[in-house]
Amino acid sequence: MSDSLELNRRSWDERASLHAASADYEVDRFIADPQHLSEVVRFDLPRLGDISGLRAVHLQCHIGTDTLSLARLGARMSGLDFSSQSLAQARVLAQRCDTSIDYVESDVYAADQVLTPGSFDLVYTGIGALIWLPSIDRWARTVAALLKPGGRLFLREGHPMLLAVNEDHQDRLVIEYPYFEREAPTVWDSDQTYVETDSALSHTVTHEWNHGLGEVVSALLRHGLQISALVEHDSIPWEALPGQMSKNAQGEWSLDKDRWRLPLSYTLQAIKQAI
Repeated sequence: MSDSLELNRRSWDERASLHAASADYEVDRFIADPQHLSEVVRFDLPRLGDISGLRAVHLQCHIGTDTLSLARLGARMSGLDFSSQSLAQARVLAQRCDTSIDYVESDVYAADQVLTPGSFDLVYTGIGALIWLPSIDRWARTVAALLKPGGRLFLREGHPMLLAVNEDHQDRLVIEYPYFEREAPTVWDSDQTYVETDSALSHTVTHEWNHGLGEVVSALLRHGLQISALVEHDSIPWEALPGQMSKNAQGEWSLDKDRWRLPLSYTLQAIKQAI
């Protein structure tokens, strides 16, 4: 796992400046407009509800655009990420937007060692995060450790059914990758990131793990959280299946043909039970 963590960290360190400079992350718009929210958080709003005054932490926060958006909704935010370069970009953005956010460098599994356990009303995990973690059970343990009794987890993630589909078959849906969590990672080698950029990555190898929906739910239940909501969506914020999808005005991508065939993402909420 330590080798996988280091491989992935190098990749995210390299991506940070590219992402901050890209139009996709809208950094300039955040700076120009103090009311602007990320497309991800705007999608989450109907289910997220009023978070004003809540003590919240965004796990795997990357360059902090979603973290800043949550702060603009009134939450008192901390952000945690294992990439020092991502956090450097996040701190610059928060400073330029005159917003107080406490950013902490750590991998997710050590979050309750660098943040105060049992002190958060809300743990937020944004979309595209869980695939970088080898053990969903250890993630659930961390979430439970951070939350106050009665505190809430808010998770939106790519659907594990989508992540099992090989995107190279542009005329059909073909399941070729793991649906369930496996000890061995799926290994990718690409010099491209997911934003438009003329720069090629030098740290090209990354490791990912899928986690079945039942595995996520069961892990949270094991660690004392009660599932309060679970919604599957037919859209996702990136072009997950090139050649088969179109983007709507809200920045979400959906299948062009028969959208009912495949869930693309899901939102899960859970409450930490009082002891």
